[in-house]
Parts: sequence; C-alpha cells; structure tokens
Amino acid sequence: MRDLADGFAWARRLKVRHLESLLVLEKAGTLTEAAARLHLTQSAMSHWLAEMESLVGAPIVVRGRQLELTPAGQLMKRLAISVLGDVSRIGQELHAAAQGKASRLHVGSVWAGMASLLPSTITLFHAVHPSVAVMVTEEPFNTLLERLTRGELDVVMGTIDARAQHITLNHEVLFDDEVCVVAGRGSRHWGTQSHHLLSELIDENWVVPPHGTSMRSQLDSALVDAGVPWLQPKVETAAITTLLAMLNRGDYIGICSAEMTRYQVAQGTLQHIEIDRIIKFGAVGVLWNRDIYSETVNDFVNIAKTVGRTEHAHTLESAP
Repeated sequence: MRDLADGFAWARRLKVRHLESLLVLEKAGTLTEAAARLHLTQSAMSHWLAEMESLVGAPIVVRGRQLELTPAGQLMKRLAISVLGDVSRIGQELHAAAQGKASRLHVGSVWAGMASLLPSTITLFHAVHPSVAVMVTEEPFNTLLERLTRGELDVVMGTIDARAQHITLNHEVLFDDEVCVVAGRGSRHWGTQSHHLLSELIDENWVVPPHGTSMRSQLDSALVDAGVPWLQPKVETAAITTLLAMLNRGDYIGICSAEMTRYQVAQGTLQHIEIDRIIKFGAVGVLWNRDIYSETVNDFVNIAKTVGRTEHAHTLESAP
C-alpha cells in the first residue's frame, strides 16, 4: 500500500496491457471467456489477474458465476478508459503529423464568419478530411489574434484591419461586410416596416458588443456622424447567443454583421431595422500562421477562400 501512497510509484509498474485486459475481462464476465478473447490460457489469465490485484493492492473483481468489478476495479476501469482513449487519440495525431497533416483543427471566428462562411467551409473541408475534428472558438478578434500568434489556434476568420498586419501572419480578404441594426420577436419593432434615422433610435434598449470590438467601433463612429455623441447600452455582449436571447425575450434592439443578419432573418429569429445610413463593418477574411506549415491548414484556408469568393462575389466586385 505504500506504493499507492507515493502517487506515481505504483503506476510505474502498470502496463497498457494491464488496462486493455481489464476492459476485456469486465466485458467478458468470466476468466475463461476473457482468456479466449485475449488468446491466452486460463492459467495465464489468472496470473495476470493476480499480478493486477497485487499492483493495485486490493481485489479488483468479485468472483462468482459472473465477475463483477469491486470499487477498486471500477477506479481502474475509469483509468483504463481514460488512458487508452488518450493513447488512441495521440496515435492518430502522430500518424497524421507524420504525413504533414493534423487530426484536429482549431479555428477561431467572430460573428462575421459564423453565419455562412465558417459552416460552409467546415462542411466542404470534411468532404476532403473526414477524420479531422474541427474545434471552433468564438471570441473577440484581439483575443483570437493573440491565440493565433501563440500557436493555440490554426486559423482565424475575422476582421482584416491594421491588427491583422502581423509579421508572423498571412491573411486573405474574402468579402466586405456591413453592420445592421436588428430586432427580435420581443421588440415593438417586430413586424413593422418603418424606416428610421439612426439618431431616433438612441433611446432604445440596445444590446451591443463591448468597447474595443470592430463592430462597436463602427457603430460609435456612425452615431457621431449622426450627431449622437453617446450611446448607453442596456447590455454589452460578444456572444451571438446572448444577443439572440435578449432580442427575442424583451424589447431590445442590437447590431449584427450583415452576414449574420441575413442568416438570422432567413431563420425567422431577427428582423433588419432599416436606417438612414450604411455602417461599414470592413473586410472579413481568413488568417493563418505563416511560420507553421500544415497541409490540413492549407486545405482549410483554400476552401475558405473559395467559399468566401463564391458566396460574396458581389461584394468583391463592388469594392473600391
């Protein structure tokens, strides 16, 4: 029992084969059946069990017509599932790495890419790389850029502005987006078709992104141009899920990228409030680390370029 108290000392004698055999034994229910599945003699199986229980320092099964795991056995089963799962996943990643590929792709995105660009890109990407798991992170653009430069993200879809001009990053502009004023089913504006001056909406219950985000900066600039120097929002959030929940629960209005607005309007969850001006959001594109080459990342970026240029060809053609 002293080895167990020492933390890692007991585990140094533990082998992957011990864990594999434990899971087989638990499923088989008898030593005889487990031995057959593992292509061992029953004597060898009994020897393994004795060795395992000596290592653990306690019985791991209750013997009877059907073997049952003891509390110690349940703990070891939990360890076996965790360790063998990790070993399997790492093995897949090592195999992919040896081929210059990746078994996981970490993608960061802001609202502007979430509605159509990112889902379409992932769908087409999986047609080429069906075994690659795509991990999506939705955060403010500054945070995404920091994580991309640190290698925590493989690709970012977001605003292409001065912040994207980083010495270690490549980027490609895919389309130009705008900022739309929107309302949900909870708003008194829902179902109306009236056209508003932006200045007339200043006293509404606004749900907007936090200061420092591109969309908030563009809204603030538009308000100044409209002669309204200050907006006091009721809610600040960078999460599209929170925006949707608030706008459909109460009498609020908010802002969305035109890309997201089109999608949500089609789903019946938001309504576009027409105003007296166009609020430019700016260029939206894809960014990746130029110092880290990966065939998987390269394929994802190329698919994103194709999707962006196909779905937004009109915005690129009309751009100055």
